[in-house]
Amino acid sequence: MEDFLTYENSPINHFYLTKLKERIKIMSNVYKVIEIIGSSDKSWEDAAKNAVEVTAKTLKEIRIAEVKELDMRVEKGKVVEYRAKLRVSFKYKPE
Repeated sequence: MEDFLTYENSPINHFYLTKLKERIKIMSNVYKVIEIIGSSDKSWEDAAKNAVEVTAKTLKEIRIAEVKELDMRVEKGKVVEYRAKLRVSFKYKPE
């Protein structure tokens, strides 16, 4: 029983060591960030959504998409296209 209560073998220490190992594993992941531009004739929301959905077909494990810039293309005083520039991060797995 005494051995069980030592610091090295305590259940609390085991719990914290397990959590620490999980954090180290998470911290060891590497993510790559790229910029993409999506467009839509309907809205900026659709432009951003389209950009992410098309990109997700070739990039796996996309984690975050951050809208960086919104603009629109105008012809003869009318909006003809909404564009969204995004920064997308995904898990990097070297070959």
